[in-house]
Amino acid sequence: MTKPLIEVSGLYKVFGNTPEKVMPKVKEGLSKNEILDQTGHTVGLKDINLHINRGEIFVIMGLSGSGKSTLIRHFNRLIDPTEGQILVEGTDVMKLSPKELQEFRRHKMSMVFQRFGLLPHRKVIDNVAYGLEIQNVDKNTRLEKATEWLDTVGLKGYEDQYPSQLSGGQQQRVGLARALCTDAEILLMDEAFSALDPLIRSEMQDQLAELQEKLHKTIIFITHDLDEALRLGDRIAILKDGVLVQQGTPDDILLNPADDYVEAFVKDVNRARALNVETVMQPPAMRITAETINDALAQMKKSAHDYGYHITDEGYQGVITQDSLEEAVNGNSSQEIGDHLYEDVPVISPDSAIEEVLTESIASDYSLPVVDEDGNLKGSLEREAVADIFSDKEEETEEEKSDDDSDKESDSDKK
Repeated sequence: MTKPLIEVSGLYKVFGNTPEKVMPKVKEGLSKNEILDQTGHTVGLKDINLHINRGEIFVIMGLSGSGKSTLIRHFNRLIDPTEGQILVEGTDVMKLSPKELQEFRRHKMSMVFQRFGLLPHRKVIDNVAYGLEIQNVDKNTRLEKATEWLDTVGLKGYEDQYPSQLSGGQQQRVGLARALCTDAEILLMDEAFSALDPLIRSEMQDQLAELQEKLHKTIIFITHDLDEALRLGDRIAILKDGVLVQQGTPDDILLNPADDYVEAFVKDVNRARALNVETVMQPPAMRITAETINDALAQMKKSAHDYGYHITDEGYQGVITQDSLEEAVNGNSSQEIGDHLYEDVPVISPDSAIEEVLTESIASDYSLPVVDEDGNLKGSLEREAVADIFSDKEEETEEEKSDDDSDKESDSDKK
């Protein structure tokens, strides 16, 4: 198993004059409010344990005051923990000397801030090149690299503008280009898109996803927006009052919320839009690998299924039913399996959103074949599996309706 790039274990942060004296109360299990009332100290983080893999977008989310921004500032030691360990490629960040920490920040991690953090008196090109200037890279090299990154984020031609001349979305692109320009392996993004208008925010999310496909950076992304987390994250960690309540893939979070707090987050998410086919597909029930009609029929009769997916060395070919095979044999048809035997069943991609294939899955008499871009059969999408995605919401709606009816009856009785 590949070792995580970043490992966080037993991380605590207590804000106040004597946090060490307050730690026993924190470990006793007192709540954040109880600690504040009794000691005047604020619990920022409590026993955080997580690992972040190389090349993934790891999203940390929660409501205001949950501790997410506090946590991200521990990775580059803008904040030191009260207790705990942070390892980056096996190096204990807490043991770095001031000079080592300076080099670590310059070369290992870059940060993109919510309010852009641009230098207003410097031109766009110089803002992007700033990190390389700090690294003592010569001027020609850093300006050349900065120009390349501006082109990458769609700001070619804006080199000589000043930040005040740019829109919010453009300023954030400059911030992103500056962070990428240093070639740092790890990118810290603290609510990087939350100050942007919804349309610009969506465009920036798309651009980050596109860049990540090429760059494979390790990105730690902070947000309070679940839709943003689901859209960008390979894995998500959810914080509440400084406590990590759940971490997992977007699918895990959506389909298996750990508690009422997480469930409240995911309740209004459009699952059909957020989940893709690969999430809910099943292994294909019946693969037909025979080359002739007789052999295919014999293979079919040995199973409990009345249709199957025909596979050859070239990959997936089509859906064949037992009835069509029997008719072909009785009619003395050609022994080779041909296109005329295949049912009219749409093929879907594992990457498609459930929303995109909803109509086909409901209308089809067969489970839809899930085929990748190389023609390989990856699974099948069953109508029941699609229905299950919506069943929880429907049950909740019925329960809410029942509760409302009970309340009305109770009010009526009182009258």
